[in-house]
Amino acid sequence: MNSEPSRIKVKVNERDSVTALLYPVAKNNRAGITVILGHGAGADQHSSFMQRFASGLGARGFDALTFNFLYTEQGRRGAPDHKTKLEACYRAVIETAQKQRTLKANRLAIGGKSMGGRIASQVAAEDGEGIAALVFLGYPLHPPGNPAKMRDAHLEHIKAPMLFMQGTRDSFGSPDELREVIKRLKLPATLSLIEGGDHSFKVPKSSPLTQDQVHESAMDEISNWLRYKVQSAI
Repeated sequence: MNSEPSRIKVKVNERDSVTALLYPVAKNNRAGITVILGHGAGADQHSSFMQRFASGLGARGFDALTFNFLYTEQGRRGAPDHKTKLEACYRAVIETAQKQRTLKANRLAIGGKSMGGRIASQVAAEDGEGIAALVFLGYPLHPPGNPAKMRDAHLEHIKAPMLFMQGTRDSFGSPDELREVIKRLKLPATLSLIEGGDHSFKVPKSSPLTQDQVHESAMDEISNWLRYKVQSAI
């Protein structure tokens, strides 16, 4: 199959648009699920992390779609856009994906790396219609070193199942902190831990697994979870 993703123009408003990339899917193992992944605050959709997970999910049968938020599309460095702009961009990507001929019949999962996953969760909390699942690749529960500033209040409004893929060394939210949130808010959530992983799933050299093995295992977990949670719900 063609290894290059196809480019899709997403109109966010009357003046602005962003680029989305649709990764090729393994046609003999199609899951019938579109997975939209937003990037983190510090890098765009071309980061090695985003490319790795999008192409890996495509190889596992999922129509994986990444995109740039407006500030990265426009080459602006520094702080991301205000949350209203980030959310509007994510909604525009969802709407565009749902209109794509090859994706129309798919169920929809949204999420992303760090900030991208958080924005996806805010969008789903406000209006979850048509969203079958959410996948968080390192959820930023709070800023590093500031656990008092929790980003969890909106999560209880999400009705779709959620998968939190979290490194055990993640300074943005420890496994124990996430377990407490999931229990307290009674979330329909699964917590999957990456042993030794930091906020970007990077493991130390002393890890028994290579970095490639860690990524492959994480993608297998996502694939199995999505097929079980989304396909079994049809």
